Amino acid sequence: MQAKTRWLMALVLLGAMAASGCGDGGDKSKADRTSAPAGPATAAVKNMFGQATAEVASAQNPLTPEKIALGRMLFYDARLSASGTISCNSCHQLDNFGVDGKPTSEGHDGSLGTRNSPTVYNAAGQLAQFWDGREPDVENQAKGPVLNSVEHGMDDAAAVEKVLKSIPGYGPLFAAAFPGQADPITFDNFALAVGAFERKLTTYGRWDRWLVGDGTAITQQEKAGLDVFIETGCATCHMGTNMGGSLFQKMGAVEAYHTADLGRFAVTQNEAEKSFFKVPGLRNIAQTGPYLHDGSVASLEQVTEIMARHQLGKTLTPQQIADVTAFLKALTGKIPAEYIAKPELPASAS
Repeated sequence: MQAKTRWLMALVLLGAMAASGCGDGGDKSKADRTSAPAGPATAAVKNMFGQATAEVASAQNPLTPEKIALGRMLFYDARLSASGTISCNSCHQLDNFGVDGKPTSEGHDGSLGTRNSPTVYNAAGQLAQFWDGREPDVENQAKGPVLNSVEHGMDDAAAVEKVLKSIPGYGPLFAAAFPGQADPITFDNFALAVGAFERKLTTYGRWDRWLVGDGTAITQQEKAGLDVFIETGCATCHMGTNMGGSLFQKMGAVEAYHTADLGRFAVTQNEAEKSFFKVPGLRNIAQTGPYLHDGSVASLEQVTEIMARHQLGKTLTPQQIADVTAFLKALTGKIPAEYIAKPELPASAS
């Protein structure tokens, strides 16, 4: 792990050295800094962060229109909960950047979970799912909340299958999504369909346009924030297409941070992974608060200050925090409104 960290730091330093105009805009008026275009991205920055894709492909779960359409319905169907009131979209609201805006979410009986519900947008491209990384992909992740006693509260896979088979309209939809199967309505196929839908939940915005050459897509202040982001070391963990989601890190890597949640340790039982969590991706981060694994931080400015201090041992100035948060706001992409509009669900049997 130390070797990997040294390699990442070298990459970050390379990007910082190659980036032009580090900290630019310091002697310009506020109006100039917040409106003037930043100019094109350097090759080093492009290599550090990569480019967005319209979907996250999977060899194990090939995407088809039928599978995606079915997954979209299942994502919105609250009948797949013990109370009939909770769907995937309840906590991961697709018209709200994939979150419910709460520190932790209510389950089928009103009980609260212990961790913040992260956004589903761009999640399929991350190294693992859940804050502790206990599932490898969105297909396996889709099964967890449905059977979780606090969340959807379904007893077992058979209970989910029973509900699906009781809704006549799902039969033809599962058969079309999984052709050739004698009994396509299974819990595994439920997860494959939801996963296929979630693999299409990607966003594209000003940041992406700037990376591919539109020098007017972000402002001088946002570029200055990017420079601080790189120079301070934030990009050591928040790198790649999703600007995170590619490794686990200890909460309080430099300055101790108190949290009762043991993170990865609960999964691996490895003492060295106590208080380790998956590094969240930063796409749409300005829209997906509150922040941290427990949703305990409300503002983007505050979480920026906390991360710099506890993870990097750095104290940012008010201007640096303002610039970094301006940059983070530039990572907001466009929600695919037509694609994620609530579908008409199959009617229950009379």
